[in-house]
Amino acid sequence: MALPQAKLDATEARLSGATRPDGAAWSNAARDAALARVRNAGLPHRRDEYWKYTNPETLVQTDAPEAALFQSDDTPIFNGIDRLKIVFVDGVFDAEASDDLSLEGVKIERLSDAASVDIHWAKDLYGVLEERGQTPVARPLAALNTALATDGIVIHVTGKVSKPVNLIYHHRSTSSDAILHHVIKMDPGTEITVLENGPAAARFNKVMEVEVADGSCFHHVRAQGRDHERRAATHVFARLAEESVFKSFTLTANGVLTRNECIIELTGDNAKAHVAGACVGDGDFHHDDTVFITHDAVNCESRQVFKKVLRNGARGVFQGKILVKPGAQKTDGYQISQSLLLDGDSEFDAKPELEIYADDVACSHGSTSGAIDEEGLFYLRARGVPRDIATNLLTLAFLAEAVEEIEDEGLRDEIVGRLEGWLERRRG
Repeated sequence: MALPQAKLDATEARLSGATRPDGAAWSNAARDAALARVRNAGLPHRRDEYWKYTNPETLVQTDAPEAALFQSDDTPIFNGIDRLKIVFVDGVFDAEASDDLSLEGVKIERLSDAASVDIHWAKDLYGVLEERGQTPVARPLAALNTALATDGIVIHVTGKVSKPVNLIYHHRSTSSDAILHHVIKMDPGTEITVLENGPAAARFNKVMEVEVADGSCFHHVRAQGRDHERRAATHVFARLAEESVFKSFTLTANGVLTRNECIIELTGDNAKAHVAGACVGDGDFHHDDTVFITHDAVNCESRQVFKKVLRNGARGVFQGKILVKPGAQKTDGYQISQSLLLDGDSEFDAKPELEIYADDVACSHGSTSGAIDEEGLFYLRARGVPRDIATNLLTLAFLAEAVEEIEDEGLRDEIVGRLEGWLERRRG
């Protein structure tokens, strides 16, 4: 079916100024196929079903809107944690600021190096999970990423990695337009924790593809930076094998427009996938979590837990789907999305979905939106707690279910500390 003229024009305008990176035959083929997917689907438009709550105009226009740089004296998140640091500045790898990429149990390379080699394991993954994630919902911004990304990291996990790998994104140019693509392959029985933090660029398009093999555990915690004028569209694609575990948590504070998509396939029996997020927004803030989890194996578990705190006209969006395919018996799927509106000007839009083709399942979803608990507020104030402090305590309690999805206690405490700081800066 022919694309509407508006989508066709926007797509060709975006691609006209873009140059496909050149590499080995396999990477060129993957990028050409991704370009074809972009042209076939067209870049997203406000009238598309999965974009009706979020205007993608600034994410698809030819040039990135300028974003002022944010200056802060706060200690960067995760600084107190022993980790391997990999630094990008406006989407470009910074070797001097990064640690040596050697670490026992894992092999780490730059995407540009891997893509230039004729024979590389990334051939079987780069763009593969992204392409699978285009059905039944087209995700053209992810295909655009596969086609155009010039930098990123490829990680082959061969053991239980002793410390987290931290991807750090610095924003130094007000007009930067960064496209990063990461690929992670896990051997059976391995484990890794990947941390991400920083605003990255004025406009950021990121894809992460994760292959979680039999009995492997992937932990992912990210904090999206405080630069308020930044815009970001991120995608995580994951495929889970038998008895594997995938856990991802995202903290978002500020940002004029953020769209985080997570697309997960559970293809091996007894696999577990947990996706969670906590976002706090003030004023000109739009945050969209879009999740699609497919159960295609027996006795698998998935959890989606998303909490948003909004004030001064901020807007939150949640679109979450659980698809249970025929034969995926004994599926346990749980989904909850909730917002706390701290004033009457903010807005939360939710679209929870279940699509089930098996008869022995336990699936549920729920979504609520409301103001601060007046009874709890009264209880705390009656015991001498000032109203603003009581409000902060109740807000942290509201976010707790999402934060508890972080398995590591130290990382959990780090996230709670950042939430407390955000609330304290806006107290009263």
